[in-house]
Amino acid sequence: MIDPQTQAGWVPEADMDGADEEEMPLSLRLSIADTLTLGNATCGFMAVYFTTTGILIPHLTGSDEATGMARHSAATAVILMLCAAVFDLFDGLVARKLRSSPMGAELDNLSDLISFGLAPAYFVLVYGMVADDAHQRVAAVGGIVVLLAVVLRLARFSCVTLKDGTFQGMPSPFGALTVVSIVLLELPFFATLLAVLGTAWLMVSRVEYPKPRGRLAGAMLGWIVLSMGLLVGWAFDAPSAQLLLQTGCALQLVMGAVIPLFATARRVNNFRDNRREARAAQLP
Repeated sequence: MIDPQTQAGWVPEADMDGADEEEMPLSLRLSIADTLTLGNATCGFMAVYFTTTGILIPHLTGSDEATGMARHSAATAVILMLCAAVFDLFDGLVARKLRSSPMGAELDNLSDLISFGLAPAYFVLVYGMVADDAHQRVAAVGGIVVLLAVVLRLARFSCVTLKDGTFQGMPSPFGALTVVSIVLLELPFFATLLAVLGTAWLMVSRVEYPKPRGRLAGAMLGWIVLSMGLLVGWAFDAPSAQLLLQTGCALQLVMGAVIPLFATARRVNNFRDNRREARAAQLP
């Protein structure tokens, strides 16, 4: 005999919950890697928040504590970008070891756009406004170039298939850290702008960069932790903290310049080897 409630279309609540869980599309289920990716986006947003509340607003209002507050807020904003880089490093590792959702690649690109596109571009803009109001428009152009470079790089990454273990163009986390390092060095304004534009060009270039895996991932994580320590010391005005911070920023710039040189030299050597092999194959 059929239950009248069942015949009327009533289904027990427990069964409904089970049915909803079974029918939920896989694309709506977040994995552990996706959670790390969302942490990346959160750090990027908070970096923009501290840049605004601790640097821009005190400057615009003429606060007496603007200098000290700006140093703490700048250090916090950059530390948050470094934390975003850690999340970005580990979400890929976790995705390869565990299950990754179909949303993973899209979430990663969107989070990278916030943390390594918007946050450093906004940092450049605010730096120009605080350094000299006359340079505000030029700094805005520099920030826009950084943002567009990251957008183009992420879009190309989604469309182009490269050989395993390499990136085409400077990875956006590395590019973002290089941009903020240039700003923290406090070089003359136009030297800073040229260095920022050069970094943006490297992000959209075809120079090959190695993916951070194995020992390289460990070295990158160690460098991020060291950078965080330097920023904390600088924020609290520790002895020689300014010198240590400038040394760390300079090393970041050196790495950003040396890696493309090594990649170019390797490409030239490979080209020469291929030509030699082709000539040898043509000999009788």
